[in-house]
Amino acid sequence: MPTLSPIAPDLLAWFSKNARTLPFRQDPTPYHIWVSEIMLQQTRVAAALEYYDRWMKALPTIRDLAECDEEKLHKLWEGLGYYSRVRNLQKAARIVCEEYGGQLPADHKKLLALPGIGDYTAGAIGSIAFHLPVPAVDGNVLRVFSRLYNDDRDIADPKTKKAYTQWVMEHQPPDAPGPYNEALMELGALVCLPNGEPLCDLCPLAHLCRARQAGTQNTLPVKKAAKARRVQPITVLLVKSEAGWLLQRRPDSGLLAGLWQPALFEESLSWAEAAARLEALGIPVRQGSALKPAKHIFSHIEWRMNGWQAEADACPLPPGYVWADRAALTQQYTLPGAFKAYRPLLEETV
Repeated sequence: MPTLSPIAPDLLAWFSKNARTLPFRQDPTPYHIWVSEIMLQQTRVAAALEYYDRWMKALPTIRDLAECDEEKLHKLWEGLGYYSRVRNLQKAARIVCEEYGGQLPADHKKLLALPGIGDYTAGAIGSIAFHLPVPAVDGNVLRVFSRLYNDDRDIADPKTKKAYTQWVMEHQPPDAPGPYNEALMELGALVCLPNGEPLCDLCPLAHLCRARQAGTQNTLPVKKAAKARRVQPITVLLVKSEAGWLLQRRPDSGLLAGLWQPALFEESLSWAEAAARLEALGIPVRQGSALKPAKHIFSHIEWRMNGWQAEADACPLPPGYVWADRAALTQQYTLPGAFKAYRPLLEETV
């Protein structure tokens, strides 16, 4: 494929005028870049800013993160989802404290060796915080280069990502790897938009873009359809007593590991069957109204939830179950976003 004219001059000039003012850009320490990049995986910038501010007030250093209580850590992350991200953040923080004196290493390979840090995150930390000449290729960057080069290869294919990464590095100015990587990501986020809606008239690279010249910008990038998710029926019981709502702790491994949830069973049960399961645990319940059906989509599985409200006496509970009043739900126990549909009911005064 013929070489593309240099993109860095026009891209960096555009970025200097159009970059969003973000707290981790105003103070781009390695820790700030690291936490922000992990938060921004699967989360829009506008939604993540409140979480970032709260996090930095509670855990201003890597050592604070390493020493944080697990329940507090989960509560700080509540609403962002994909809780394995925050568990890996803490695992990595503990390694950084043990091996690097509480400071992230200015070494690309050492960054990659830390839990939860892959090619993109290591590239973002390395280039932005340490000025290392490394790529940071996320979905935004893949989309930009697919259109720049009018390339219809599947961007989900590792071979395609490898080829695009080589193009990224061919254009990266050695004296500005961080601003260049940030500018590419910003261009993809603000201008070279997904789903056939690029704002080509606002793009500083429009005069170089081969897809625009060919009229194919709305059909790129090409991405192979993901495998169909497995559908899992879920029976939920929102059980209320004078002591609070019944919560159940999930296992320490697997989906939503270690988080709290209403009593549930990962199968479709009738009221009689579900009530019998709880009674076998020593929690007799009285039937209330049916819950509105709800669903939640994880990366590989879709929960389809049905169930009932119920009442019970404030009886002693088996291990892994608690009664939680409104204050405890707000301040102590982390309820995953999967139960967002039922959150208003749980916030009712007990």
